[in-house]
Amino acid sequence: MKQRELPGGSKTPFPPAHSARLLSSIHGFVVSHMPAPGAGSPEQANKWVVLLLAGTGAFMTTLDGSIVNISLPAIASSFGVPLSGTIEWIIIGYLVVIAGVLLTFGRLADMVGRKPIWLAGLVVFTLGSAICGAAPSLGVLIGARIFQGLGAALIFSVNVAMITGSFPSQERGRALGVNGIVVALGISVGPTVGGIITQYLTWHWIFYINVPIGIFLFIVSQRLLTERMHRGQGRFDPAGATLLGIGLAAVTLGLSFGQEWGWTSARLLISLLVGVLALVAAVLVESRVQDPVLDLKLLRNRVFASALVSFIMAMLALFAPGFLLPFYFEELRGFSALEAGLLLTPLSLVLAVLAPISGSLADRVGSRWLSPTGLTIASIGLVLLSQLNETSSIWDIAWRLAVTGVGQGIFQAPNTRAMMSPVPRSKLGEASGLLATGRVIGQSLSVAIAGAVFTGLGGAAAGSMLVILRQSHISSSALQSTFVNSLHAALLVCAAFAAIGILTSLVRGNERAKSS
Repeated sequence: MKQRELPGGSKTPFPPAHSARLLSSIHGFVVSHMPAPGAGSPEQANKWVVLLLAGTGAFMTTLDGSIVNISLPAIASSFGVPLSGTIEWIIIGYLVVIAGVLLTFGRLADMVGRKPIWLAGLVVFTLGSAICGAAPSLGVLIGARIFQGLGAALIFSVNVAMITGSFPSQERGRALGVNGIVVALGISVGPTVGGIITQYLTWHWIFYINVPIGIFLFIVSQRLLTERMHRGQGRFDPAGATLLGIGLAAVTLGLSFGQEWGWTSARLLISLLVGVLALVAAVLVESRVQDPVLDLKLLRNRVFASALVSFIMAMLALFAPGFLLPFYFEELRGFSALEAGLLLTPLSLVLAVLAPISGSLADRVGSRWLSPTGLTIASIGLVLLSQLNETSSIWDIAWRLAVTGVGQGIFQAPNTRAMMSPVPRSKLGEASGLLATGRVIGQSLSVAIAGAVFTGLGGAAAGSMLVILRQSHISSSALQSTFVNSLHAALLVCAAFAAIGILTSLVRGNERAKSS
C-alpha cells in the first residue's frame, strides 16, 4: 500500500556525523556575523507581520510535504523507474531529515535568535526547491529533497516560537489558531494542488512554485523582522544533537517503510532498535549536560507534557483519514484524484472557521475543557466516518467530515496554547521544535498503524482489484465488502487514539487562562 504522505511535514537520512558538523558550522557562522551585545534597537516586529510571515512559511513547507504524493507517478514515468522502492525516498527522505534535526534547530534558535534560523531555512528550502525542479536524475532529486528537508526543519523549528514570542498571552490562542489553519490547509490541499499542477503543467512546477514565494518571504523577513540577535545562551551540545537526530530519524524511517519492508523484517526491527537505543542514550546524555538540546525539565511540566502527548494522539487519530479516504474515493467510488481532493475540503473549511474562534476562547477561559471537548467531537466524527460504504451520498461524506473538522478545530489552537504557555521565553525555540517533532512522529505513526490495519485486513489488495475490474466494467460485491470493512477498522483505530488523547488532555490540571 503506497504511502501518500509526509509531519507531515520526508529516505537516506542526512548522515549524523555530517549533521553535527553542519549544525556547528551554522552556529559558528551565525554567531560570527552577529552584532555585539547592545547593538541594534530593541524594537519588536509587528505581531501581525510575524504571524503572516510564519503562517506563509508553514503553509509552504507543509504543502510541499503532501503535494509530491499525487505527482509521484509522473515523476516515476519521467525517470523511467517503477512506482516503488527508490522513488519513495523523494517523500520519506524529506520527512526523515525533518524529524532528525527539528529539536536541534529549535535549540539553536534559542541560542542565536529565531530570525537567523528562519532566514537560513528560507534560503535552504528555496534553493532546494529550485534544485528539485531542475533535477536531471532521480538521484539528484532525492538529494535535493533531503537538502530541502533541512530548510523545512529550520522553518518548522521556529514557526510556533515566533508567534508565541510576538503575541501577548491574551491574544496567543487566536494567533496560534490562525497558524493551525494554514498548517492543516497545507497538508489537506496538497494533493489537489499537486494534481492540478501536474495535469496542466509538469511535475517540475510543484517545486518551482516555492521559489518566488521563498524569495519574497526572505526579502520581507529580512526587512520587517526586527528581533535583536544575541550571542549564544549556553553551549551547543553536539552529542545530544547527534543522538536525538539518529534516534528520531531511525524511528521515522522504520515507521515510513514498515508496510513495504514488513513489520517483522530485519530491516525494520534494526531501524526501530537503533532509534530506541539512540533516544535512550540521548535522554541519559541530556540529563547530565548543562545546556541540553532537549531540556527534560520541560517534560516534567504537567501542562506541557499533557498537551504534547495529547497533540501526538491527535495527529495519530486525525492524520490517517486524509491518507485513507483518497483510496476510498478513487478505488471504491471511482472518483478522480481532483474530485477526491475536493471531497476532503469540508474538514479543512470547518477547521479554518473554528480554529481562530477556539483559540480566542482559550485566551479567555484556558484550554482545560476545550481540548478534551474537541477530541471528543473528533472521535465521534471518526466513528461516523467509519460507517461510510460504497453507496454513501456526497452529503453523507461531507457532514461526517465536517464533524471531524469541528473537533479538530476546537482542539488544535487551545492545546498548542496550553503547551507553549508555561515555556520560558529562552526555551521557545526548543518547545516549538518539540511540537513540530511530535507532529512528524504522530503523522508517521498514524500512516503506519492505519495503513497496517487497512492492508492487513485486505483493503489495499481489494482496492487494487476494484480499479482493474472497473476498467472492464465489472463489479464485485465481495471486494467492495472487504474494502469497506478494512476501512472501517482502520478509522475505528484512529477513533481509539483520539479517545486516549481525551484522557491525556483531562489530566493536565488547572491552566490559567492568562499564563505568561
